[in-house]
Amino acid sequence: MEKNLTSFPAPEIWYRHRVSYGETDTMGVLYYAEYMHIFERARSKFIREHGLSYREVEERGIFLPVREATCRYRASARYEDVVWVRAGVSAWGRASLIFAYELYDESKTQVLSTASTQHAFVNREGKPCAVPGWFRDLIR
Repeated sequence: MEKNLTSFPAPEIWYRHRVSYGETDTMGVLYYAEYMHIFERARSKFIREHGLSYREVEERGIFLPVREATCRYRASARYEDVVWVRAGVSAWGRASLIFAYELYDESKTQVLSTASTQHAFVNREGKPCAVPGWFRDLIR
C-alpha cells in the first residue's frame, strides 16, 4: 500500500525504530501490544520536537492520559526490521486531542498499521482541564 502524504495531519514527525527480540512473539513478529509502546515513543518525540519534553509538560501541571486507542494491523513487522512511525495531531477538543499514527516499513512505502490515541488534558488532581493556550501554540 502506498503512503498518502496528502491526507496526514500537519505538522508531523517521523520516528525510526528497530524491532527488538523482546518486542516479538514466538514467530518473530512484532507483538500486537508493542505497537502502542512504539506509538508512545513517537508521540513523545512529536512533543519534544515542538519545544518541550513530556516531562516539562507534566512539570507545568498538565497530564495527557490515554482515553482511547485504536490500531489497524495491515502487515507484519519482524525482529530486526527497521520501521518508521509518522505521528501528528489529527483533532483538538476543548480538553482533549487525538494523535494519528502510521507505521511503515523501512523504505516508507508499505503501511504496516494505522492507529490513533485520544488524550484528555487533566491537572495534577486528575481533573479535566481546557487545553492550555501554550500547549496549543507549541503544536501549531
